[in-house]
Amino acid sequence: MAVAPTLSICIVNWNTRGLLRECLRSIYQYPPEQPFEVIVVDNASSDGSAEMVRVEFPQVVLIANEANLGYARGNNQAMERARGEFILLLNPDTEMRSDTLRNAIHFLREHPEVGAIGAKQVLPDGRVQPSVRGFPTPRNLLFEVLGLARLFPRSRLFAAYRMRWFAYDRPMPVDQPMGTFLMVRRAVMEQVGLLDEAFPLFFNDVDWCYRMWQAGWQIWFVPQVEILHHGGASTKQVRPAAIRESHRALEQFYRKHYRSRLPLPLYALIVVLIRLSMWLRLLWLQLRSSGGPHS
Repeated sequence: MAVAPTLSICIVNWNTRGLLRECLRSIYQYPPEQPFEVIVVDNASSDGSAEMVRVEFPQVVLIANEANLGYARGNNQAMERARGEFILLLNPDTEMRSDTLRNAIHFLREHPEVGAIGAKQVLPDGRVQPSVRGFPTPRNLLFEVLGLARLFPRSRLFAAYRMRWFAYDRPMPVDQPMGTFLMVRRAVMEQVGLLDEAFPLFFNDVDWCYRMWQAGWQIWFVPQVEILHHGGASTKQVRPAAIRESHRALEQFYRKHYRSRLPLPLYALIVVLIRLSMWLRLLWLQLRSSGGPHS
């Protein structure tokens, strides 16, 4: 009988064949000490990603979708197949260090009150990528809209959402680490459920972390768990569709978690501010693309 894996690594891929290859190579070059499995969900890539996995990594469990079902659904497909005591949601544009997976499992073993952890993410040029945020509470959003977060970036009150003051040099509890690397206990997944597919691309990890904290689990940033993250290295222009979807997801987050808890006028004001922020960002993007003001 096959030994059940301690760790299940879940990767959702869409047209990132080269990066996925390097990610998988790094996992098998620097595996954890315990048994593990890798599950790749390919969302109908057109670049041969699925075939690459079949040929070069036959030990990987491959789920090849015939359509792009989105990030949340893809991860849920992987987690439904996962057998590990710990489950790692991992982006394909990452690479492991020699002790990344070992340190992650060790930290969760040593801290049973912690339900999930995020990693220190280092860009190809050596810079540490900002990768933790507070929850987008009404107060935190208001400070962002009013510009107080930018005026006082080191303030733990005014900059509590983007957390520009965070040092990334010691372990500490955080609201929501970036979902690029998020290792979760199976017990947590079974208690709070899978990702909410009402958030197909953005805020599914935020919603998941929010539910974990509400269920009594802690989430920690652990700098001893370090990855290389290629995704933040380039400064790609944000597409209008992504801007619209990210703000739609934020509005959905408020509809789900705050609509019944806030006075109607305050809830309506927040929705207006979210939509205003979206249109301002779209306008700024249009101005930049037409040769207008530069950032």
